Amino acid sequence: MTNYGKIPDTKHFLPTTKKELEWLGWDYVDVVIISGDAYVDHPSFGPAVIGRWLERLGLRVAMLPQPNWQDDGRDFTKLGKPRLFFGISAGNMDSMVNHYTAAKRLRHDDAYTPGNQHGFRPDYATIVYTKMVKKFFPDTPVVIGGIEASLRRLSHYDYWSDSLKPSILMDCPADVLVYGMGEKPMADLVRIFQGEDWKSHLQECSQIAFLTDEPKKYCNVSEALVLHPFEKELSNKRFYGENFVAFETESNKKVQRTIIQPYNKKSLVIYPPYPPATEEEMDHFALFNSMMNAPHPKYAKRGEIPAWTMIQNSITIHRGCFGGCSFCAITAHQGRFVSSRSEKSILAEAKDLAQRPYFKGHITDLGAPSANMYQMHGRNQEICAKCAKPSCIYPNICKNLIINHKPLISLYRKAAAIAGVKHITIGSGIRYDLLIADEKTDRENGLTEYLTDVIRHHVSGRLKVAPEHTVSKVLCKMRKPNFNTFNTFNQKFQKITSECKLRLQLVPYFISAHPACTLDDMKSLHKTVQNQHLHIEPVQDFTPTPMTYSTAMYYLGYDPYTGEKVFSAKSRGEKEKQKSCFFHS
Repeated sequence: MTNYGKIPDTKHFLPTTKKELEWLGWDYVDVVIISGDAYVDHPSFGPAVIGRWLERLGLRVAMLPQPNWQDDGRDFTKLGKPRLFFGISAGNMDSMVNHYTAAKRLRHDDAYTPGNQHGFRPDYATIVYTKMVKKFFPDTPVVIGGIEASLRRLSHYDYWSDSLKPSILMDCPADVLVYGMGEKPMADLVRIFQGEDWKSHLQECSQIAFLTDEPKKYCNVSEALVLHPFEKELSNKRFYGENFVAFETESNKKVQRTIIQPYNKKSLVIYPPYPPATEEEMDHFALFNSMMNAPHPKYAKRGEIPAWTMIQNSITIHRGCFGGCSFCAITAHQGRFVSSRSEKSILAEAKDLAQRPYFKGHITDLGAPSANMYQMHGRNQEICAKCAKPSCIYPNICKNLIINHKPLISLYRKAAAIAGVKHITIGSGIRYDLLIADEKTDRENGLTEYLTDVIRHHVSGRLKVAPEHTVSKVLCKMRKPNFNTFNTFNQKFQKITSECKLRLQLVPYFISAHPACTLDDMKSLHKTVQNQHLHIEPVQDFTPTPMTYSTAMYYLGYDPYTGEKVFSAKSRGEKEKQKSCFFHS
């Protein structure tokens, strides 16, 4: 076990056991963070980031990773009662996505657990963990967050139970839900939890949700977006469809209103999110130099943690995504506006990475939800403030959007020049539609220059992009560009690789069984791929996840914006036929 006494205060793991608390000389903790993932102290693992952020705020923080929920509950009590609150997350993934395939088959592995072992977290982990904590510490506040809580903050269709579920707060006895990226709202909560009557100060916070019997006490109801009650949604799907359109439209705005949804005698109150983080704030949130950048040593004999192995040599350069793809939940979690770190901050992390003992010279990614949205935003922010469109690049690239790739080119080149860095690959998906423009726009924004640099220096044999489909009516429901855009990009890719005298493959990703996609559409996709001699990865079967436009269409059977009927393959047989027909010659 690591000897904490020999490690500087800024370079130790957060304690996970009572013995580790004793090593630190702590007789209490302020916050206990419970996670469905193993404890990996690295900037790509959300619970660890929040733990370190709270530590930076001056708190004593302990981690309780993957507690045993099936015995007498001793794991939940071993660290004692925290002075302020318990923070609970299912981990970096929704626990149901983690546990089950798109065909609802149980997975037999878990990339966030040592040895890739399945079974170390429950289904609906946030709810199970919170009930266990409240059983032993009924009076201690519980804050839930992470992707599972964030995307289930409102009523939502749950694919695994095939039912419309209420806000997770109706099933989970948590006091507060934090949605999205949690640094700022957690700082708010730390401040109000210092007082005894913290509930009377909830209105001083942003980006949180909670249940109340008195919504008028916490907001001006007349100025809020009040959704249809959950009971009406259960009685008629139409009300869920209207709620979805209202929520998604509101969440696309730069300045949002408080959202209220009634639940019988209670009301769910969701305060608006913070504005997108500034560059200075993003740099402040970068905690790489105060993290161990490794799994906790207690896992050493249990095998590798695959998610850590995959991500350990990567660096996140921005948050958010303005792509607005129908099936993607990133916008509902991270937001539609991109927040970027400074070049200085990113290069400092690259230098730090180059000094780590496990680093062998290969940075596997300088990326984010999309690789090439770094430092992109609207030229005129007044126009952005009035916009509520779900995407800045679909059906066309907004004329107000800055698509300058030159900052990325500079970043890649400077990172590649750092001592100890031998190679950089771009592992995040590249939005190829951002690289197609007229000659003048291309030259001014370094589009071909960027793609040429990527092809020459940052591709390990294959460049992966995601057209997702070839049929126009399906792409429309996906909010993805026409397949002709991919063909144009493919021609550009082939031209550059030929000029560079390189033998590289362009590998497109596709989705089967997405709403509006029929068996004939998949056969058409297959034929197109064959005719164009494209190299592909295995087709991904569409999985309905909470709060996405695609999931709303899947559940409703129609487009909630237009009322147009939308077919979805729902039976296992239908879905398997769509996926398997693609591979038949």
